[in-house]
Amino acid sequence: MITSQLIPLMERYLAVREALGFSTRAARPLLHEFLAFLEGQQSLEVLPARVAFEWACGAAAPRAVTSQAARLRAVRGFLTYAKASLPEIDVPESGLLGGHRRPHPYLFSPTDLTRLLDAATHLSSRSAWAATTYPTLLGLLASCGLRVGEALRLQLHDVALETTPPHLQIRHTKFRKTRLVPLHPTTVEQLHHYADLRQRLGKARGVTAFFISDRGNPLSYDIVQNTFQRLVYELALTPTAGHRRPTLHSLRHTFAVQRLLMWARQGLPVQDWVPHLAVYLGHRRPEDSYWYLTAIPELLETAAVAFQQYVETGGEQ
Repeated sequence: MITSQLIPLMERYLAVREALGFSTRAARPLLHEFLAFLEGQQSLEVLPARVAFEWACGAAAPRAVTSQAARLRAVRGFLTYAKASLPEIDVPESGLLGGHRRPHPYLFSPTDLTRLLDAATHLSSRSAWAATTYPTLLGLLASCGLRVGEALRLQLHDVALETTPPHLQIRHTKFRKTRLVPLHPTTVEQLHHYADLRQRLGKARGVTAFFISDRGNPLSYDIVQNTFQRLVYELALTPTAGHRRPTLHSLRHTFAVQRLLMWARQGLPVQDWVPHLAVYLGHRRPEDSYWYLTAIPELLETAAVAFQQYVETGGEQ
């Protein structure tokens, strides 16, 4: 029975994925469920594609199409791997089920960003430290496109301001990879100011986190999120129809879109530069960066060209 042959292949597949830095937390239980489903079928000497489709969309599956698409996508990746050892496997075609459609992000205008940073310098707190920390943190997110978790996990030795070029070392990111992020001179100046003031005030002795709270503890995500939402409310920053509300991640979206816009206005071949942006942002897949091309109408034509090239090369970038 083909199921007994798939069990060791599944463990090897998951081990390979983990070795490459991918999380298997979501895929592992799905694949176990799929193999249990196969056990309940009549003895299978071959595995037709319809069986995977029936499991992904059957009575026991979630009703949401996005969830069914995720189930089929997880199994399709495994079966593609297994087919190298078991040619009798028929892999379902991609795109059989519609996936999750990402909402349009909130994009900060230059005026929005100026108002946000200015408001952050006037935060009421038990000390003036918040009025120094939040403009620095939010400015860093806006100027480098970091994930907020990456910024909050920065340690003192990760902020290399005296090197050439000055850079941040982002360790063990969302996909367990480490990358270097070069810094603009204006960003370096602000980080220098924050670091010098942190040392001069004797803040957080013995604490190695770069961003710290009034009490000298590492700055927590919940506190940053609450403070950011308070600023957004005070500034009355609201989304337009069909777009998401402003979030901390919106600063990352804004950075990516503005960078692409700048390249387009300089007459550069944006589609050729997107892979560089993907590396800078720490994206796992090129399409995660190509998605930004569709965020604003000015880049839709570029998006069409980039997508066509992506298809013609079979997804190799």
